[in-house]
Amino acid sequence: MRISSLQENFKHSLSIVARIAGKNVNLPILNNVMMEAKNGDINLITTDLEVGIICKARGKIEKEGAFTVEAKIISDYIALLPNKKIDFTVEKNNLMIECENYKTSIKGQEADDFPLIPSVEKNVFFRLSIQEFKKALSQVVFAVASTENRIELSGVHFSFNKEKLTLAATDSFRLAENMISINTNAEEERSVIIPAKTLQEVIRILSAIKQESLNEKESEIIFYLSDNQILFTVSNIELVSRLIEGQYPDYKQIIPLGHKTRAQINRSELLRAVKAASLFSKTGINDINFDFPQGKNKIIISAASGQSGENITELDAQVSGDDNGIVVNFRYLLDGINNIDSEEIIIEITDNNTPCILRSKKEDNYLYIIMPIKQ
Repeated sequence: MRISSLQENFKHSLSIVARIAGKNVNLPILNNVMMEAKNGDINLITTDLEVGIICKARGKIEKEGAFTVEAKIISDYIALLPNKKIDFTVEKNNLMIECENYKTSIKGQEADDFPLIPSVEKNVFFRLSIQEFKKALSQVVFAVASTENRIELSGVHFSFNKEKLTLAATDSFRLAENMISINTNAEEERSVIIPAKTLQEVIRILSAIKQESLNEKESEIIFYLSDNQILFTVSNIELVSRLIEGQYPDYKQIIPLGHKTRAQINRSELLRAVKAASLFSKTGINDINFDFPQGKNKIIISAASGQSGENITELDAQVSGDDNGIVVNFRYLLDGINNIDSEEIIIEITDNNTPCILRSKKEDNYLYIIMPIKQ
């Protein structure tokens, strides 16, 4: 193999793929990036057997071939080179790198032992804006379960129909749901569960792409599905991931259909008051109280603990409905507030035993639900 590429281009492509190549003791080749020069493309490929990433690097091919080297070493080294042309040549089991007055040899392994990235047919597609998808995904992925006792809750539920993609995540203590428009040629509705780890990698990749340099077609992300894999394609990057098997819980049944009390409040004021109350919540319980006194257009947020003391904050709000109150976990509440993109937040409750709903005042499709702490 003999190829060349500008340092800036190669460094950017390495930054896309290198992070999932970790320290794998059982299969050391998974710590490597595969450089493949084939059919006019220079592909950089990494995998951890659950996620595989392929990124096309711009450059020139003089001789086709493939070789693997440790991802961290080559990434760190390429980042130190001047932004000039780099020549790569494979000699025996070494990758020779030349860039101006820098000459380096990195030991590597033949590509024959590198795991194959699963292929997913590209017949049925789902297409949507990078920016919209990244925002919608960020607003739900944080709510997945962090333990794998229930494997299906460690991913985000994607439900596709002909017009909408509904994203949902829950750890059974809170739920985040979002809906965005899609373009598709699919005839049937489809639901899958995608690991949170995969989606965090997708967000990282989308954040690394320079939006301003993309044309209209490139500013979209496209999904393709097989029975047990999903393929994301965006710009010159492909990411393939396994899907989580199992039945996602029917979360719709926990969404309250109505409410007895509704409040509209300034987001910044609410955030400050919740953070203040959190300092006085009980350790390990993280409880803060919300009270909605009838007819007073106020929300009273309070917390008390035998160790730290007591805090009470009264906030002006537009409140309608019954005299009501609820106790919630402040950490879950802060996550919801931080992911609502609006100056005003709507809070809806039925009673102290029913989930509390947070929404944006904007007419968007984002919904966040917190289970109450029962006294």
